[in-house]
Amino acid sequence: MSTKPTTTDFEWTDLDQRAVDTVRVLAMDSVQKVGNGHPGTAMSLAPAAYVLFQKLMRHDPADPNWTGRDRFVLSAGHSSLTLYIQLYLAGYGLELDDLKAFRTWGSKTPGHPEYGHTTGVETTTGPLGQGVANAVGMAMASRYERGLFDPDTARGSSPFDHTVYCVAGDGCLQEGISAEASSMAGHQKLGNLVLLWDDNHISIEGDTETAVSEDTCKRYEAYGWHVQRVEPKENGDLDPEALFRALEAAKAVTDRPSFIAMRSIIAWPAPNAQNTEAAHGSALGEEEVAATKRVLGFDPEQHFEVKDEVLAHTRAALDRGRDAQKEWEKSFAAWRTANPQHAAEFDRIAAGELPEGWEDHLPAFETGKSVATRAASGKVLQALGAVIPELWGGSADLAGSNNTTIDKTSSFLPEGNPLPGADPYGRTIHFGIREHSMAAEMNGIALHGNTRIYGGTFLVFSDYMRNAVRLSALMHLPVTYVWTHDSIGLGEDGPTHQPVEHLASLRAIPGLNVVRPADANETALAWREIQRRWTKKFGVGAPHGLALTRQGVPTYPANEDTAKGGYIMFEAEGADGAATTPQAVLIATGSEVQLAVEAREQLQAEGVPTRVVSMPSVEWFDEQDQDYRERVLPPSVKARVAVEAGIGLTWHRFVGDAGRIVSLEHFGASADGKVLFREFGFTADRVADAARESLAAAAR
Repeated sequence: MSTKPTTTDFEWTDLDQRAVDTVRVLAMDSVQKVGNGHPGTAMSLAPAAYVLFQKLMRHDPADPNWTGRDRFVLSAGHSSLTLYIQLYLAGYGLELDDLKAFRTWGSKTPGHPEYGHTTGVETTTGPLGQGVANAVGMAMASRYERGLFDPDTARGSSPFDHTVYCVAGDGCLQEGISAEASSMAGHQKLGNLVLLWDDNHISIEGDTETAVSEDTCKRYEAYGWHVQRVEPKENGDLDPEALFRALEAAKAVTDRPSFIAMRSIIAWPAPNAQNTEAAHGSALGEEEVAATKRVLGFDPEQHFEVKDEVLAHTRAALDRGRDAQKEWEKSFAAWRTANPQHAAEFDRIAAGELPEGWEDHLPAFETGKSVATRAASGKVLQALGAVIPELWGGSADLAGSNNTTIDKTSSFLPEGNPLPGADPYGRTIHFGIREHSMAAEMNGIALHGNTRIYGGTFLVFSDYMRNAVRLSALMHLPVTYVWTHDSIGLGEDGPTHQPVEHLASLRAIPGLNVVRPADANETALAWREIQRRWTKKFGVGAPHGLALTRQGVPTYPANEDTAKGGYIMFEAEGADGAATTPQAVLIATGSEVQLAVEAREQLQAEGVPTRVVSMPSVEWFDEQDQDYRERVLPPSVKARVAVEAGIGLTWHRFVGDAGRIVSLEHFGASADGKVLFREFGFTADRVADAARESLAAAAR
């Protein structure tokens, strides 16, 4: 087979074309073997993916976590074979048997790409549009990382300069999250981001004319992106040379993100299935697969056919990757020599370590003083920000309410922004009123590595974020959500803004740790534990959601057992004032802990030894060994009350059959928060009454 280039300025050989056609055959065969999947997009995108992985991207298949690599995000995650086959061809560790096991139990090739499951997969995608926002977050993190380690080097010449590539489909661009994220990227002038749109005009319901009529390219121009369109060759196939040139032009534009519209024909060149909605999400069928193989010059009787010379040709990516990394290492070594302090900081951060003595900077709050936990959180962030430079974040336009401004003099904004404090490497992110993309961008920032990210909004608006929060948990990403205004206690804004079901529903997400501190000191200790956990479980951590009050709450003495999720805040006392076995246990979180404390005083005065357990995090408590959990909640004590200003779904397993739950099983109302607590029965008297009822039930 000839390897002579077919053009003078872009090397595209017959062997390259055979490799691309092999991709199409593997896509068809993989889906046909399992009987389900998405072959069409993987077939039509084959030239684009090949150009990226074999001709353009800086990556090393032998070292997938290389700091200097470009990033690739397949937002159109249903076309997972687009990525898997390139990982196989380039030598990331996937082999032909993995493609044969596509979408089956225990395989490395699940239906949608999963971060941490398949080497070379940078993020979990599938819910459409999430990958676009992940890529925006990665591009933001790349810029902030550069500011941490190499802020003064000319653009394009730092070892920390790299490009984030993202492939999106029509569905990705229809989802609102991509509009939020794309607007943010344009505003931030993320010149290290390239988004390729697979403009194939097909969705599950047929031609996209069923749902879309805007000019997408003009939309991206309006966002402030550099926009190009790549037309297919006369036969309908993607033009690799034109695409390569467009990608090179995009890389050269460093003052704004780049958008490339690629007109493609889904399932090209299948004789009957191309340009049909059936090719999107169904196997083509044996006859169509065989016919397509004939068109491509493959033996229709052979399955998963990969010629040795094709694999040898594509596995040369290992040699190119090794050479690219060696070249990068030279510039990295020169940077280390010239920047010893930055280099030491890089080593610490890359190892997931925190600065020595960082905990000494945590504020301690005066006992008895009334402090809103959102305000306490803000003071903690400002204290930690002064000593942990990799910690950064912001809010969805609610910074003044969320108390998420880590540095008032430094805003993450691009060059040319007229606002005071604007700095391309600033600490405070202004996410705008874009909660959904904020959460997904935070995922991208965490996936990129070398920074610690948080983002805030009202707890009720976690509904807007839920899909991305779920993916945070699915990927075990150490991101921190700061959710304030956590109950009816927020008051006059009324039921549209008062979270009722949110705590319980968020706790239902596996792997998400919800933390609702009782007071300012618990808030400080919660932030400390979150940072510790990020360090201890670097790369395989968990997201945290802090639920914080708008209103002031009493401050109690700090207790180290806050980090255990639940602990004895006040012990039961006998008539002599000495600690004794409780007859009743009151369990509470957040602003309702004070009600449990007051109810305990009533019960103690009646001669009922009563213990108060503060449980800021059910998930942390569940991690403790059985001995500790039973010391806090003795199985012998059946009289229990749980109190939380939300639905009681969380608490049934903690209180048992004789227990009682003081909860809110309906929406709130517009009034002062104190009035609402009284009118809806969140009072010490009601908690004490519930304890008396539980005592009676336990005695039966």
